[in-house]
Amino acid sequence: MSIRVGIVGISGFGGGEAMRLVASHPSFELIYAAGEGSAGSRLVDRFPGVPAKLAELVIEKWDPVTLPKLDVLFASLPTGASAEALARVPKDVKIVDIGGDHRYVEGWAYGLADVWPAQIEGQIRVANPGCFPAATLNALAPLLVNKLIEPGNIVVDVKTGISGAGRGGADSKFGYAESNENLLPYGLLKHVHMPEIAKTIERLSGGSAAGLVFTPHLVPMTRGVLATIYCRGRATTGECLDAARRFYAGRAFVRVTDKPPQTKWATGSNLAFVSYAADPERNLVIAMGVVDNLGKGAAGQAVQNANLICGLPETAGLDGVPVWP
Repeated sequence: MSIRVGIVGISGFGGGEAMRLVASHPSFELIYAAGEGSAGSRLVDRFPGVPAKLAELVIEKWDPVTLPKLDVLFASLPTGASAEALARVPKDVKIVDIGGDHRYVEGWAYGLADVWPAQIEGQIRVANPGCFPAATLNALAPLLVNKLIEPGNIVVDVKTGISGAGRGGADSKFGYAESNENLLPYGLLKHVHMPEIAKTIERLSGGSAAGLVFTPHLVPMTRGVLATIYCRGRATTGECLDAARRFYAGRAFVRVTDKPPQTKWATGSNLAFVSYAADPERNLVIAMGVVDNLGKGAAGQAVQNANLICGLPETAGLDGVPVWP
């Protein structure tokens, strides 16, 4: 079965990673690529290592009116750039929006694929979670569902690789000279991912996420997200680990580990690693989550969501092991 796929924003990091995964997918056929600055060039001009079967595909200027016949469209556009255009895509084209315009928007399923796959199956519009929520919420979900922590006053401290800012970023602080040997907090108290994290905490727990603190830090590495999350709860470390192993039993991409996870474990993959440390006497639970920000944090989970909405095996095209070292 060949499923006709298009990618918008293909020359960016998220779109390029989606292209890499689609190129080796057993059921997806990439027939449409779109971008802005790269329009008119061949795919091989932007990605010299692209498979020969895709080398001559010409990147088109993004216009929903001129779409070819597609089954699935991946949109990897900056926040604020996709809502109006994607509203003009025909309803018979399934969309996975890797950008931020449709998270918790009516008519769009929130694509936290490892937590509620059954709620994604058969949908036609899916909003991919951001990379920070992917790391944070996969770690928190088993604790919230099992009432092992309080949903309020959670403190999330996240470290991210520079590619999470997008290709070239939007500011000089993402350049090599500014990022190398540097550690930078940003988005204090108002980061764009806070609303979706808060809403998902409330959806999973049935309680209030009031008091949520979320602080991301840019670290000098290319890929990876590590979320360290401080929660209130009387559970033991063993109870947290057991709850996570039950919650993710049979799930292909979430690994529960006794040891604190490392970003290298997930590089180049769709895996998420979660772990826990708890001190009941101090009413303290520390949850940890690791993902590749371009894998589970973007294109990997997008392909996983596309598999779910197309009725394919969830792991199709995503079986590759992480890159090491």
